[in-house]
Amino acid sequence: MFTIHRHKTLLYLKALTSQPNPNPIFHHFCTATSKSTPFAVSYLIHNLGFSPQSASKLSSTYELRFKTTQKPDLVLNFFRNHGVSDSQLRHMVAKAPWLLSCDPSKRVFPKFQFFLSKGASTSDVVNLVSRCPVLLSPSLENHIIPTYEFLSRFLQSHKGIVTHAIRNPFLFTHHVVSHNIRMLIENGVPDSSISRLLRVDSKVLNTNGLLKLVQELKDLGFNPSQTIFSVALHAKRTVMKARWKEKVDVFKKWGWSDEDVLEAFRKQPHCMLTSVDKINLVMNFWVNRLGWDAIAIAKVPRILGASMERKIIPRALVVEFLLKKGLRKKKASLTSPFLITDETFIDKYIKPFKEESSYLLKLYEEKLNLAHDKDNEASMI
Repeated sequence: MFTIHRHKTLLYLKALTSQPNPNPIFHHFCTATSKSTPFAVSYLIHNLGFSPQSASKLSSTYELRFKTTQKPDLVLNFFRNHGVSDSQLRHMVAKAPWLLSCDPSKRVFPKFQFFLSKGASTSDVVNLVSRCPVLLSPSLENHIIPTYEFLSRFLQSHKGIVTHAIRNPFLFTHHVVSHNIRMLIENGVPDSSISRLLRVDSKVLNTNGLLKLVQELKDLGFNPSQTIFSVALHAKRTVMKARWKEKVDVFKKWGWSDEDVLEAFRKQPHCMLTSVDKINLVMNFWVNRLGWDAIAIAKVPRILGASMERKIIPRALVVEFLLKKGLRKKKASLTSPFLITDETFIDKYIKPFKEESSYLLKLYEEKLNLAHDKDNEASMI
């Protein structure tokens, strides 16, 4: 269990209080301020740069009642000595105004020390607490440490936990996170899938009502023990109902039925993460340019996630040529050429046709080079 030596803490905080007040004229200002301006409001204006309106609203909303500069000065000195900027301080106080009345030796310093002891740098901790100052609210002993130890089961490294905490500080502030993880375990989701969720979409674990989504996916035939379940859960949480319906309608516009959409989602949940523009782009090329059956993609929805320039167009033009020349059976799978590696594609669809191989290779590589050039141009912008 993480412990803090009291005398070390007091010495450290004594050093902080020896720092000059961030605004030396504030004490004089307070004595000259109109009685109609509450002390806390004046402090917010002249020490943190809040406007009179926002300072007044913040003070009244959160009932800021400190009457001297002692505690808020101590808090501001602590954060400023750790490299927190004034703009970050304003954000922190706006989100967690109680900080100005807290005892840093009890509410702040121990949490800083805990994350530092786990390999986080001072800038990491500053980034973490400045983005989500609510992290400084829960009990270190009763919440933050148990949550950290629980997450280490899935992330398995101090660096990984700190990195994900910075990306999603709510992992340490929402009690629902641990509850949802335990619920997933009870429903048969393996640790490897939970680890994937933490890496790819940790916010899914903040979700209230996650059990409902889990049950919905089980009703659709998803097996929680399979990796694809976590992908489907990510898709269900990420895509809002209105956007989900919009994508279903787009697929149906291209000839899919509701069952085709469900079949595609069961096979490759990523298809519902594909943008409407990308869906239309792929379908338009597949159906209108090539004249191929749109239902083929419903059977192999992985194609929707492939790059148009680097995979779909170059390979499709080769397959189209082979079909026109009678070098490929008309009943052969239209989708299989898009599911293999570049090397295997060349070996299977270009090299065997000796008379046409030079033309096919040139056609294929021209499109790939064009895609490569576009990528380079984009990277230079």
